[in-house]
Parts: sequence; C-alpha cells; structure tokens
Amino acid sequence: MSLETNKPASLTMDDAEPQAGWSPTPILLIGVFALLVFWGFVYLENHGGGFSGQVYSPYVNYAALDADQPPHVVDPKVMGAKIFSGSCAACHQANGMGLPGQFPPLAGSDWVNAKGPSRIIRAVLNGLTGPIKVKGQDFSNTMVPWNAMNDEQIAAVLTFVRSNKDWGNDAPAVTPEQVKAIRDKIKGHDAAFTPDELLKLPETE
Repeated sequence: MSLETNKPASLTMDDAEPQAGWSPTPILLIGVFALLVFWGFVYLENHGGGFSGQVYSPYVNYAALDADQPPHVVDPKVMGAKIFSGSCAACHQANGMGLPGQFPPLAGSDWVNAKGPSRIIRAVLNGLTGPIKVKGQDFSNTMVPWNAMNDEQIAAVLTFVRSNKDWGNDAPAVTPEQVKAIRDKIKGHDAAFTPDELLKLPETE
C-alpha cells in the first residue's frame, strides 16, 4: 500500500502565506495627495487672510480690507486743537490769552477775527516781527515761521483759533486752498512780515 499525499497542483494567492515587506505606493495616490496639498495652500492663500484675526472673507489680506474702508475724515478743529497745543500754546497759552508784554493774545484779537485770513496766514507762514498792538496792548516780539507745516495743518490750526467761541472768536474757517494761494503769492518773500506790512494788505484776497 502506498501512501500518497494529495497536494494541489498549484497554490492560489489566497492560499499563499502573507509575508512582511515593503511595497511601493501607487503613483496615482501620490499625485492625488500632492494635488490636495497644493489646493490646501491655494485655499489658505485666498481665504486665510494672512492668518490675521482682523481679516475676514471676502478679503484676502489686511491691505485689501484697509483699502475698502470708508475714508477717515479728520475734523479740522480737532486737528487744529492738537497742533495748537503742541506748537502754539507755549507762547499764546492754552487759553489763548498770551503773556502780557511778550506774546499777544489770540482770544478776542482783531487780527484773528478779521473778515478774511490773508494777514494771519502770512504771519503763520513767514513769521511776524516788530511792534504790534493787540486789544490795546503793545507787544514787540518775534513769531517764528511755521511754513514747514502743510496747507491742511495751517488751515486747521487757524480754523481752531478763529472759531474758538470759548475765546470770544467767531470768524469763518480757513481752508487749505486759501493757505496754498497765499503760500504761492509770497514765494520769494523769505523774511518775517511786520504788522505795518500786513496792515497795508486787504483782509480778504
């Protein structure tokens, strides 16, 4: 009697014993993953707002958000008050009363409350020197020029002074265009003005 083992002619894949090892990732899967990563970066670039908490859809960065904001309008009187406090109050005092015998008052001053600002614009741009009478008091000092300020700044500080009702002033506002017009007219006049020079000029131009 012969003993024979019944062996299959061939082994199928299901019958094969599993083996540990490394098999390459399909190229298609790698491509899909790369595309997802690329899409993620593009999405963050277009919708992440630069990772700023101040930026939100549909804006992609702070510059775009800022550019779409309504224009910020500064009240000339507010700007003028700040300029006066920083540049003028040391001489004319915070209350506009000046210093007796040294610096003339701006409160209730005929020079300040003139119908037009042409004279005081010149005084601010080029400075003022020589004896001057304000509210019945004589002063003889020199005001330095403030022509380094731009037209908007000069207009703002003069508007603040001329319209300061707490000081008894109630004159019309000064515009940057008025300042520019005077600045253009006095080009080449580098010296400080004297009160006599200014009194020869009309109040309005």
